[in-house]
Amino acid sequence: MDRQQAILPRRKLGREGPEVSALGYGAMGITEFYGPDSTNDAIRTIRRAHEIGVTFFDTAEMYGWGQNERVVGKALAPVRDDVVIATKFGWTRDYAYDSRPEHIREVLDNSLLRLGVDHVDVLYQHRVDPEVPIEDVAGTVRDLIAEGKVGHFGLSEAGPETIRRAHAVQPVAMLQTEYSLFERDVERLFPVLRELGIGFVPYAPLGRGFLTGTAKPADQYDKSDMRSFDPRWQPGVFEKNVEAVRQLEDFAKERGAKVSQLALAWLLAQGDDIVPIPGTRSIARLEENVGAVRLELTAHDLERIGEILPAGGFGARYPDAVMPEWT
Repeated sequence: MDRQQAILPRRKLGREGPEVSALGYGAMGITEFYGPDSTNDAIRTIRRAHEIGVTFFDTAEMYGWGQNERVVGKALAPVRDDVVIATKFGWTRDYAYDSRPEHIREVLDNSLLRLGVDHVDVLYQHRVDPEVPIEDVAGTVRDLIAEGKVGHFGLSEAGPETIRRAHAVQPVAMLQTEYSLFERDVERLFPVLRELGIGFVPYAPLGRGFLTGTAKPADQYDKSDMRSFDPRWQPGVFEKNVEAVRQLEDFAKERGAKVSQLALAWLLAQGDDIVPIPGTRSIARLEENVGAVRLELTAHDLERIGEILPAGGFGARYPDAVMPEWT
């Protein structure tokens, strides 16, 4: 598959956001949360993503505490002017929240150095900090935009009140939150996003890998892999999710597609203001994901998918102790 074969359609992320490829690339998993990796070259995978038409790349300071940004920056350096790079602030190294204005500036300056760029195209608040008024956060990013260090302001895992308050200070270009056939709660925020003209970026659009048809029971993953403790991989729930994916696979085959492509095409069909960011370490999987843009789902197709998973997957999204709260 070469670039000529795979030029992706483009989408604008809300009224204030950038125009990007209809599928982006989430870089988190190349350094964090999915176990050790000795099988692939992350730089080669990211560059291949660009070759086949991906223009939107997502990273964050807390993904390896700078390691991820360094890899992304090195990979994209030759094509910097052709891509949209997003990164995030809001965590400390002991996994506490910190969105104080001085910390936002410190994190951004470090991110620019690691990425090797003079600005980032999107700067997200990674998680809402209950100790810092969102107006102060939005105002700080507004100033950074005026200084030319940031292109657009984004929020992640924020609720309707927070979104409205932030947007009143500095227009929010996009919200990033988990969304997939397995995780549907964020749909209740769509009316607010569309009222305000805010784009939506689903992370974990393949259910953290479950919707690729390759899921294994929790005890077969390395302890550093979040799937070893993810509720949807636990006995009693895992089997129900496997059966749902089997049914989706059978339907995907009828359409001449992979189950992952069906899952991504379903997301794309939820609105033209939605840009999923699947992540992978595998070039083969990357190319498979990109193929989802050519799979057009009919109303009947969407109805059949809804019959298999009418309200999402089985089991909680996170263990209770780490569930984000939207306000």
